[in-house]
Amino acid sequence: MTSVLMFQTNFPDLTLRGRGKVRDIYDLGEQLLIVATDRISAYDVVMPTPIPDKGRILTKISTFWFEALADVVDNHLVTVKVDEYPEQCLPYAAELRGRSMLVTKAKPLPVECIVRGYLSGSGWKDYEREGSVCGINLPVGLLESSRLESPIFTPSTKAERGLHDENIDFATLSEKVGTNLAEKLRDLSIALYQKGAAIARESGIIIADTKFEFGTIGNRLTLIDEVLTPDSSRFWPADKYEPGRSQESYDKQYLRDYLDRSGWNHKPPAPPLPDEVVQNTRTRYLEALERLTQG
Repeated sequence: MTSVLMFQTNFPDLTLRGRGKVRDIYDLGEQLLIVATDRISAYDVVMPTPIPDKGRILTKISTFWFEALADVVDNHLVTVKVDEYPEQCLPYAAELRGRSMLVTKAKPLPVECIVRGYLSGSGWKDYEREGSVCGINLPVGLLESSRLESPIFTPSTKAERGLHDENIDFATLSEKVGTNLAEKLRDLSIALYQKGAAIARESGIIIADTKFEFGTIGNRLTLIDEVLTPDSSRFWPADKYEPGRSQESYDKQYLRDYLDRSGWNHKPPAPPLPDEVVQNTRTRYLEALERLTQG
């Protein structure tokens, strides 16, 4: 993949709806144009240094998963073929090609649906402190990166840019969205994770945990945003997996580890990233794409 850099889009003839940590979103009426830039965030702060081609890699991975998981739940993807986009998008075809998707507009739910198949990250910290994760009691004696007997559903709030998501228990989720919808979100999230994890394992990747987002289109529950990418998941090489320690990864854990060593306090502004960190991060994301799509 030839390296191309895009930190932020500027399409004057389109209506900008908002900029997320990574994606710029344009309102096309019944549909949205979602453009994945090369921005990268850590600890909910956008880094000032982009990762070349990251947006293209994320778009390819999400497209792969939207197709692979379409039999589990409906999703919002219409097309990633720029020639099929509405006419007002075509002047920007060169910038859009490979890093954008046309989606049906959905009403997002105010939660993030996290599924953990392994004990890592904030889940491991919670377990060390309390023996549970988001109110779910786990067996005594688990190690960091231990595989859980069954995947667990640990939702969180969806924070505004610059703020931190907060883990919540199932009861709190039910209060937010209603018990019936909470149960559907849990069951669908676990089903998506289990199918995705099985597919990834065939390519030599362990998906330790991941985040799904859902919305409604009419009365239909729909998978939205991105799916099973290195931005939203922990990807570990299966042949190097060993419980009892942190794992090598194809995701942004490498970046987090660098930032922790740098002494940064996790508050904006974030420090510029050295060239070595940029290239090593890009290499890990690209490895994930190549393994999944060619595995």
